[in-house]
Amino acid sequence: MDRASEAWHSGGMLWLVRHGETEANATRVVQRPEAALSPRGRAQAACVARRLADTAVRLVLASDLRRAVETAEAIAGTLGVPLELDPGLRERDFGEIRGMAYAALAEDIFAPGYAPPGGETWEAFYARVDAVWARTLARATASDGDVVVVTHGLVVGAVLRRHCDPLPGVEIPIACPNAAMSLIVPPRTIALLACTAHLTASAEGAPA
Repeated sequence: MDRASEAWHSGGMLWLVRHGETEANATRVVQRPEAALSPRGRAQAACVARRLADTAVRLVLASDLRRAVETAEAIAGTLGVPLELDPGLRERDFGEIRGMAYAALAEDIFAPGYAPPGGETWEAFYARVDAVWARTLARATASDGDVVVVTHGLVVGAVLRRHCDPLPGVEIPIACPNAAMSLIVPPRTIALLACTAHLTASAEGAPA
């Protein structure tokens, strides 16, 4: 049995999930807080919920931004478990450039030194992620089952790169695809990385 399979059948693991797709994701626009899931994103959220149906999940934690809440509600509703929102799991605040197309931006907003006007610096963002992840690990440790964390691309990337052991020969991306799932064995072991095998053809926008 491989590491992911061993973790699948034990309690206290952390499923780290990026929210489903939004129209802004599809059209390459910096997202506003109110961005909702697209039809494709809702299908992706349903795929995640089905993937988790036979696991030992006892709790879903999520960012309070709409796209994460909608994804988390699909999971929690299918599994019949509580859902709690934590603003610390929000995506990086890009301030005044939210709503702008990536193609119209003069700078690389993911560059190490970039500070969005009216938004969070990387340092502030990382400090927030570090704090929320400490809280999340404590919840997983105290749980009698697995915990699902529904959040955003940069948050997922920060957790995997800052708080997990590296995987030999594998570069952890700054962000993972929509509805990708990673499995973390507390405190630092990655058992599954950015997996999208659960997504059906229809959830990926192709004919089913």
